[in-house]
Amino acid sequence: MSDALVIIPTYNEIENIEAIIRSVFSQEKAFHILVVDDNSPDETAKRVKTLQNKFPDQLFLLERNKKEGLGGAYIAGFKWALEKSYTYVFEMDADFSHNPDDLVKLYRACAEEGADVSVGSRYVKGITVVNWPLSRILLSYGASRYVRFITGMKVKDSTAGFICYRRAVLEAIDLNKVRFIGYAFQIEMKFKAYKKGFQIVEIPVIFKDRIKGKSKMSGSIISEAVFGVISLKLKSLFIKS
Repeated sequence: MSDALVIIPTYNEIENIEAIIRSVFSQEKAFHILVVDDNSPDETAKRVKTLQNKFPDQLFLLERNKKEGLGGAYIAGFKWALEKSYTYVFEMDADFSHNPDDLVKLYRACAEEGADVSVGSRYVKGITVVNWPLSRILLSYGASRYVRFITGMKVKDSTAGFICYRRAVLEAIDLNKVRFIGYAFQIEMKFKAYKKGFQIVEIPVIFKDRIKGKSKMSGSIISEAVFGVISLKLKSLFIKS
């Protein structure tokens, strides 16, 4: 039994899913994986089920009926994890933009160094992003600066999606009241943890754009992140998270 669960949300990740699963399981630290699949037309879930025959006690699958957003997938995964005995719960993309080799760094930050939330950060030591166009770098970096200004959080990469949470953090946050589904979800989770006084640390990682498959980035996701931050801050002034 592992104390750490890596949640990987998927939608049409057939080109990446087997490789990312095998890479996570090859780490020196024993991790379990929960794939949360939103009924991928490319049969990503079917591939995961095949792999479950090889990793029956390590690999788990949660299937949802339709594509309902990144935030919804992670919330479903968090609730699943809390029903089990995992102490550390991770968010990670399926497309290798998050390097599985960095999982141990995030784990150690929480398990050995006292952090409540560890964030794989693209901006804690300059800008460590590979293969992104300049326009996307500026958008992401600018968004993080904007979030810091509005919320007061010291986190330099607030939209990061490569994260380790201590169980206590997820238990303290009312997951049913998390409202955003896109990149604003990442901001909202960090902000709620921050408001509750949990220690958030950033671990420098190198972020690489996906090679296989299509990006899920859209204009509506960006708008949600930009305008949702103000809503989060204003709400926090009157209501405890």
